[in-house]
Amino acid sequence: MKSKIAAGILAILLGSLGIHKFYLGYTGAGIIHLVLTIIVITAPISAVIALIEGIIYLTKSDEDFNNTYVANKKSFF
Repeated sequence: MKSKIAAGILAILLGSLGIHKFYLGYTGAGIIHLVLTIIVITAPISAVIALIEGIIYLTKSDEDFNNTYVANKKSFF
């Protein structure tokens, strides 16, 4: 089982690199975040998306987090 706290902290601190996506097993979404960061113009967008996702991860209950992001594999928001 994946930890929502670990996913949230990774999203907030290293989210623009897509680390939280790789942690949750979303390789494709992680690569998208990484490519957006490499393209310097879109790096702030990637960082904002990751920050929002980190906050969402941390505010969901454990059951909601597991149902949404682990069981149902919802890769964005």
